[in-house]
Amino acid sequence: MTVTHDDVVRWIRAFADAIAQNKDSLTDLDSAIGDADHGINMHRGMTAVLAKMDGDGSADIGALLKTVGMTLVSSVGGAGGPLYGTLFLRLGAAAAGKEELTDEDWVAMVTAGVEGVQSRGKAEPKDKTMVDALIPARDALASAVAAGEPFADALRSSAAAAEEGMRATIPLVARKGRASYLGERSAGHQDPGATSSWLLMRTAAETFGDHME
Repeated sequence: MTVTHDDVVRWIRAFADAIAQNKDSLTDLDSAIGDADHGINMHRGMTAVLAKMDGDGSADIGALLKTVGMTLVSSVGGAGGPLYGTLFLRLGAAAAGKEELTDEDWVAMVTAGVEGVQSRGKAEPKDKTMVDALIPARDALASAVAAGEPFADALRSSAAAAEEGMRATIPLVARKGRASYLGERSAGHQDPGATSSWLLMRTAAETFGDHME
């Protein structure tokens, strides 16, 4: 089973819906250790993405994802714009010219996306950032695909690992971004970027996984 351009559109719409539904909780998380705007900013960015996608008549998945990335860079404030923009731009670059995606394509895309986020944000595991959800998601996905598991199961494993990584940010002391200014006081709070990253992987598992079953 493969992922089509229409599946990717449904995923982006599902992520936008998840951001809209969790906008207030994401902002609450960010108010504890950041600028109190992550949910608001991401909602504004994904609303802009949906408007931009309405005019997309191409079947090129890479081009679609690059459009998402560029829109997020230009419309999301704070660190979220450059980081999520880079993530989608790298996903798009890895999918350039493709009208369908295999499980191995998705592994390559997620790997490229995570590398892009790390390069842009200079974050490492346990810095209490979105990387703490994305790296486990990537690793679980790659392991499951390499082991020959069905793609739907690999996607669910990836989402579950992202959730575990998100929850593991709670006791961490932030070492990057605005949260790092709080020092020890940043411990005890779930990272908002890791939370939105989990939503990204969860909606991918739900959207693509449902298509395959």
